[in-house]
Amino acid sequence: MKTPMKKTALILTFLSLSLANAQYEIEPAERYTQNIGIMVSMLEDLKNRITEQVKDLDQSQTDFLYDGHANSIGALVMHLVSTEAYYRIETLEGRPWTEEEQARLGVAGELGDESKKNLKGKPIRHYLDLWDEVRQRTLAGLKTKDDEWFASNIEEGINYHWVWYHVLEHSANHMGQIATIKNRFPE
Repeated sequence: MKTPMKKTALILTFLSLSLANAQYEIEPAERYTQNIGIMVSMLEDLKNRITEQVKDLDQSQTDFLYDGHANSIGALVMHLVSTEAYYRIETLEGRPWTEEEQARLGVAGELGDESKKNLKGKPIRHYLDLWDEVRQRTLAGLKTKDDEWFASNIEEGINYHWVWYHVLEHSANHMGQIATIKNRFPE
């Protein structure tokens, strides 16, 4: 267990890095409509913050499981890739996964024993590169939409704005898990 002094130093370091990287304002990204641009800014901010947390991990850290119920950081990042790819394909392209997309990007749609077995042995850069690829396609797709589409319902009680908010909150949730896993790395 870490001493209180080490914990305090870690917290202060994290806060200072967070403040140094924070935007402090949410402005709509350029070349998007107002509301979509705001969502894009928030999605990009979270992706950048998660990338900063993980980009320098070695293989043992990428695959680290602190107990039998936990997921690795590699699996969590791949889960973010899978989630974003799924919603991009469904909402921006209006179609289901192809078999190839499912095999390549959907592998971590569900986290559990299967993903623990299959999502190891790849460097963190592998997962981040896939996320970059998916994000570029997401950004390109969102540029073709407007705020009227964003506010329109997919079905009763669910609009596109809520779906992309879900992708955003999903990333924030797993960012916290990633920080917890990093805190449990062996010294």
